[in-house]
Order: sequence, then structure tokens, then C-alpha cells
Amino acid sequence: MAGNAPADNGESPGRFGGRERDENSSEAMLARLSELDPDSDEFARLRARIIEDLLPLATHLAARFRNRGEPFDDLVQVANLALIKAVDGFDPHRGVSFSSYAVPFIAGELKRHFRDKTWHVRVPRRLQELSLQINRATDELTQQLGRSPTVADLATNLGIGEEETIEALEAAGAYHSLSLDAPAGGEDGASTLVDLIGTEDSELAEVDARVALPPLLATLPSREQRILAMRFFGNLTQSQIAAELGISQMHVSRLITKALTTLRHALLDE
Repeated sequence: MAGNAPADNGESPGRFGGRERDENSSEAMLARLSELDPDSDEFARLRARIIEDLLPLATHLAARFRNRGEPFDDLVQVANLALIKAVDGFDPHRGVSFSSYAVPFIAGELKRHFRDKTWHVRVPRRLQELSLQINRATDELTQQLGRSPTVADLATNLGIGEEETIEALEAAGAYHSLSLDAPAGGEDGASTLVDLIGTEDSELAEVDARVALPPLLATLPSREQRILAMRFFGNLTQSQIAAELGISQMHVSRLITKALTTLRHALLDE
């Protein structure tokens, strides 16, 4: 499926960056931080030290989401900001370790970044989240069935209707957009998508006039109708028309001008 969005990732709270966290040190500093005046210099210094010590945790979690179309530096920035929020929102008196609180919080911010920031075309959040579920279900069912799952397979697995499944599959195509300079697959190999975009038809503005004109032509005297037909449909010159009708070229010119003026006024009135 084109444009797959990132899937959920589990995370072991006690390990990151390939090494065991110094849990006691971080927990002790966080406990101390909760007792300080938030406006004091000591609070600011201790908070900065805690954040600096825990940055490897944020980097490790960001790494779990790399190679999904987003620059790794951007993911690290999202994870770092989430870490700061986690430090500021952590309450050591609730009896929960910081890692148990921070890991799902940071992972959630990373998933939210993919959900809200990386879709090239905005689609309803319901379809974004359903697209993520379909991605996971597709991987699981492919392993179970030994083939790609059908729409019916996915709908049954997720407990939703087939129409809703199709809607989510189509919405997943909005996760990545194609450049207008991308090849369009033409036989010449040189066509691009921009070549397939239609342009405004310059003759559309004349449609109403073309529809209204025949009845108006029928209201003209028969000689004027004949002259206009010879001039604009037969492509005869005024001299040829004059010779055909046995009148002067000047007379033909006056009759054409009169007929066109009558038609123009009638079209404007229409």
C-alpha cells in the first residue's frame, strides 16, 4: 500500500541506547527537583542537568522511528521536546518511575508527529488512525495467510465495514504526494504528471452564445441570413458575395454590419 504511515512500537522502559540507565540517579534528581522553588536558580540548573542526562533516552526512542520518510534530526528534535515536557510534567510522588512515564509519552509525541505533520494531504484524523491500524493488520495477516490480505480480510480483522476499509486505504495514498515532474508513464518516456493536468478551455465562454445564436439568426431577413452564411460558413469574400447576388460590395458590407449589430444586441439582451 502506497504511503504507509508509521506503526506502533513497543519500548522497554529500563533500557536505551544499548546500555542500562542510571535509574537511581535520575529518580533522585527528579525527586529533589520537585522540592525546589520553580523560580530559583537551583531549580533551573538541576532541571537542565536532568534533561541533559536523559537526552540519550529521547535519541534512542527517535531512532525507533527512523527510515519512515522523516529526517532523523527532526525526529530527535520532536523527541527532545517531548522529553522536556515529560520532565516538567513528572510527579515523583505518584509512585511511578520516570522511565515508565516518559517512554510512552515521548513515543506518543513521535507518533503524533507522523500523524499530524507528515501527511502531504490533510485527511480526517479518524482515517489517519484507521490507516495505521490497517498497516499493522496487513503485516500480521500477510504472515498468517501467506499472501496479501483482501479488503474483506482486513475488514473482518479490524471489525469494520469493507467500505470504511476502502476509504482508509484510499486515504493512505495522501501520506506521500508525487511531484508534478514525476514521469507519467507515457510511451515516449518523457511525459510528466504536469502534462496530464487539464487547462481551461478558451471556448467555454462562447458556449452560451453558440447555443443562443441559431434562433437569433432565424429572425434576420432571408437575404441577410444568406449573406452571413456565404461569408462566415462559405468563406466567400465580400466581392464574391456581391457578384453572386448582383449587388455592390459596399452594399454587402453594410448588410453584414447591420446583421452583426442586430445579433450582437440580441445576444447581450439574452
